[in-house]
Amino acid sequence: MVDVYNVTKDRMAAGDVALGVALRIGRSVDIIPAMNTAGFDWLFLDLEHGAMSVDTASQIATASLQANITPIARVPTGDFNMASRLLDNGALGIVMPHVDTAKEAAAIAERLRFPPQGHRSVFGGMPHFGFAPTPVATMSAVINRQTLLVVMLETPEAIANADSIAAVDGIDVLFIGTNDLCAEMGIPGKIGDPSIRAAYQTTIAACRKHGKWAGMGGLYDPALMKEHIEAGVQFVLAGTDLTFMMNAAGQKVKELRDRGR
Repeated sequence: MVDVYNVTKDRMAAGDVALGVALRIGRSVDIIPAMNTAGFDWLFLDLEHGAMSVDTASQIATASLQANITPIARVPTGDFNMASRLLDNGALGIVMPHVDTAKEAAAIAERLRFPPQGHRSVFGGMPHFGFAPTPVATMSAVINRQTLLVVMLETPEAIANADSIAAVDGIDVLFIGTNDLCAEMGIPGKIGDPSIRAAYQTTIAACRKHGKWAGMGGLYDPALMKEHIEAGVQFVLAGTDLTFMMNAAGQKVKELRDRGR
């Protein structure tokens, strides 16, 4: 049987930080070895805001299984059908946005874990096992163990419920969507506001209490990222492929424009 390995989960379990990159323009398998070489631990396949299709995401996810990088897909809010299709076709994690309550989190675990942990429909011929026939009991146990379920906290209500959300069996990561949280708090763009710091502190404490991992996205200021990581955030979305390309391209243009000045 082909081993199913989730480097992101293993890295966080060891107490390390797992770094992810969001794919916005990278829509071919070439992006996998490139981001692996760059040092990222997981790929953020964004099907909530991006134009990526289920087919493209599945191809990237399946190819990622052969690399030292974890394919994790974000789906539209409450889209369990898309989530299960992606998990059936290569993904090793799902990010569900806009989760405000423990009841919503419990529904995610129920729908996206195989029995006996949940009620996800069993699927044969999975790419995770190289399409080799695998006993259902073995397949279910391995995939349940290696799949990361990530819930996004993006409202004051979600932060207030962080403790009860973190207590839900089957949920692995509480991931703060900082930009949306700022907007919901009436402080759009103010990622360094004391209320945002407090939200991270609340979420980190809840994760520590219940043996879960705290995550961070939508916040890319180096000093603030370092602050939250030192406080206990381990699941870190470091940026997007588009942003990295634009920053490098802009810097090169600046260097060449300024060559004679």
